[in-house]
Amino acid sequence: MSDSDQDDLGFAPPHADEQERMVEAMLFSTVEPLSVETMEKRMPRGSDAAEAVRRLEARYAGRGVTLIRVAGKWAFRTASDLGFLLRSEETATRKLSRAAVETLSIIAYHQPATRAEIEEVRGVAVSRGTLDLLLDLEWIRLGRRRETPGRPVTFITTEAFLDHFGLESVRDLPGVQELKAAGLLDAQPQGGIAVRDGGDSDEDDDDPVVDEDQSDLF
Repeated sequence: MSDSDQDDLGFAPPHADEQERMVEAMLFSTVEPLSVETMEKRMPRGSDAAEAVRRLEARYAGRGVTLIRVAGKWAFRTASDLGFLLRSEETATRKLSRAAVETLSIIAYHQPATRAEIEEVRGVAVSRGTLDLLLDLEWIRLGRRRETPGRPVTFITTEAFLDHFGLESVRDLPGVQELKAAGLLDAQPQGGIAVRDGGDSDEDDDDPVVDEDQSDLF
């Protein structure tokens, strides 16, 4: 029987309230953000996942758990102003050194960036351990190789990076003035901006100074 025949027999998609429940169930049961397209494929024919998401977003507005958009996908997350309540549960055993935070910041703002370009901005060498740590956290990944001599690899941020910092896209990263206010940028005499470096080398990678739950400064 064709879809049109089923429609003629009075087929109707689930009620809007039921579709909203379906989307709510899918989002609560997954760790990774889900796209509207993915959710709609799992729902009965004729469902409108986008409308269900809009209804759900309005329902959770102002609640302790909110529905946010991450890289074009949707996920439930703790309300940003209530994060302090979960600090003890979110404390990570793994630490981020200042060098790692700076390297991640440079990649986020200059991506795609090669290792040489990161070192040029920082003014010091970047250790393999720093990049390996960020790759292991899945906050950065390898991008396309540069079409330059040696074809060096580039680094770019990931969806996991956006999710961790509550960003819909890299366009939502803080601006220069916000970074200056946070003390993460130094004004150069020439009028340029440079990421504050942690010394003459990357040796402080083995000296944990920044918790992951504090890295929202940038």
